[in-house]
Amino acid sequence: MGKSIKLNRGLDLRLEGGLDGSEKPVAVPSSTMAIYPDDFPGFTPKLCVREGDIVTAGSPLMYDKIYETVKLVSPTGGKVKAIVRGERRKIIRVEIEQQNDLKPLPTAPPESAEDIAAWLQNNGLWAMMRQRPYDIVPSPKATPVNIFVTAFDSAPLAPSLSGMTEGSAKEIAKGLELLKVLTPGEIYVSTRKSDNLELPSFVHNIIIEGPHPSGNPGVQAANIAPVNKGDTVWTLDITTVVRIGRLALTGHADWSTTVAVVGSEVKQPRILTTSVGSSIAPLVAGNLKTADHHIRIIAGNVLTGVNAGENGFLRYPYRQITVIPEGDDVDEFMGWASMSPKKMSVNRSFLSSLLPGKKFSPDARLNGGRRAMIMSEQYDKVLPMDILPEYLIKAILARDIDQMERLGIYEVAPEDFALCEYVDPSKLELQKTVREGLDYLRKELE
Repeated sequence: MGKSIKLNRGLDLRLEGGLDGSEKPVAVPSSTMAIYPDDFPGFTPKLCVREGDIVTAGSPLMYDKIYETVKLVSPTGGKVKAIVRGERRKIIRVEIEQQNDLKPLPTAPPESAEDIAAWLQNNGLWAMMRQRPYDIVPSPKATPVNIFVTAFDSAPLAPSLSGMTEGSAKEIAKGLELLKVLTPGEIYVSTRKSDNLELPSFVHNIIIEGPHPSGNPGVQAANIAPVNKGDTVWTLDITTVVRIGRLALTGHADWSTTVAVVGSEVKQPRILTTSVGSSIAPLVAGNLKTADHHIRIIAGNVLTGVNAGENGFLRYPYRQITVIPEGDDVDEFMGWASMSPKKMSVNRSFLSSLLPGKKFSPDARLNGGRRAMIMSEQYDKVLPMDILPEYLIKAILARDIDQMERLGIYEVAPEDFALCEYVDPSKLELQKTVREGLDYLRKELE
């Protein structure tokens, strides 16, 4: 039994369309996958393929301009179908058309820390980790004082990570063994009390209880061993540990993923197995409710996901699709101020507060207008970290580096402020603000 931590602050959204735990994974192949460099903050992409090139699973598609050994790789063998660019020729995504007969060459795991790091960078798994401060792909020059692994996802309607890694004890042990070589400090693996995860003896198992965002690795780190100025820590999820271990044991990276298709606009919430970066269309085909209103298909959860649409692709961390009403075609009496018991709110001013077990199907509307920042202390109620979130946001907006440092910016990531954004009466884009603040701080200090 590991150390236990109970987090009281946070909020679990009661949404319709969740999994009931009895679902069995169904394999759904996809003919096209895509990798988005924007999913990997701190990674400045440089292409190493062209349209029409043939690639194998695990072969590089892009490398980082600053650290050329850090690469994003193809999740499948096939042909480079398209390289989609945006303004100023920014790389939006690289699409791969699958060809199953293209097999990658096996790769052997190294033993020294330097060789293990290069091996992870070359095989695309380095980019699956994150570094604090700045919430970026780890710098190859930095050595983490600790590594934090989250083995559960507390986000709304999220699938169970322990279920996704069931039967992978050997891979987990091997992956953690390799990660241990990369840090002089400790490896902390956070689980729920109900999880039955076999872990090596050198790992610290921390049992975390509490509402979302208790599953965020940054929140876990802040409550286990906070990040201080000058420190570097790494965070990752248990599925990435499994991929590292499987590559070491078999010589081949496993780019399959388990995806939960959930939400109030889904006929039957279910678990699918497909490939990283898979196109969304085959994953939701025939499973969306027939409705006369617009819907939003989110790659990810409702708090941090991306509005991808049916023609979009899975986005990092590649394990959830959520479908909810869009809300742009709704015409209801009194609008956001309606007293309907169908309204979901964190405040007790709505009738829904009298129905503690009721689940809701909210749409994507803001339900209010943007306004000046209100110091209401709402953020503190849903962010279980020892910081002053409202004052940190103000320091970021003012670009006051000294204040940002004093108020704990080295500990946070945009996802940690997702619930703050949800409860914010000012309707500020807090995740975007935090991302811009982290990028500004990194640019100024490095």
